[in-house]
Amino acid sequence: MEEKEINYFVRIENADLDGTKAVQIALTGLPGIGMHTSVIISKMAGVDPRAKLGFLDEEPVDRLRAVIAKYQESVPRWMLNRQMDVYTGEAKQLLGTDLSMAIDDDINRMRKIRCYRGIRHETGQKVRGQRTKSTGRRGSTVGVSRKKK
Repeated sequence: MEEKEINYFVRIENADLDGTKAVQIALTGLPGIGMHTSVIISKMAGVDPRAKLGFLDEEPVDRLRAVIAKYQESVPRWMLNRQMDVYTGEAKQLLGTDLSMAIDDDINRMRKIRCYRGIRHETGQKVRGQRTKSTGRRGSTVGVSRKKK
């Protein structure tokens, strides 16, 4: 029996995915796709989620690409990663650089309107309510300072 040659890098949505990993793990290499979404995409494409991505033929990889491109129309609104866009009001599934640009725009908008989260982002402090007394210390704040006599 002839052994199949592995494709170490599979290009999907302008990202090189690791061909040595299972499909459900490799798809999480795309920014904007997590474990749950990757399993749903692989099942919608009719690909075994546990199969190695590098051993797949070109046809199943093309099916994965097609499902990723039409994912937004195929799933309910609550399964998308941007359910209410601030500017357009529509639900979207953002991937790759679009996702990072949207996050940066959101942070810049919060800074501009001077909301609490925006101010926390500006000052480099914790944003989501974590404790800051003893954790998250960086720079010169590490350790306990003693009073000078």
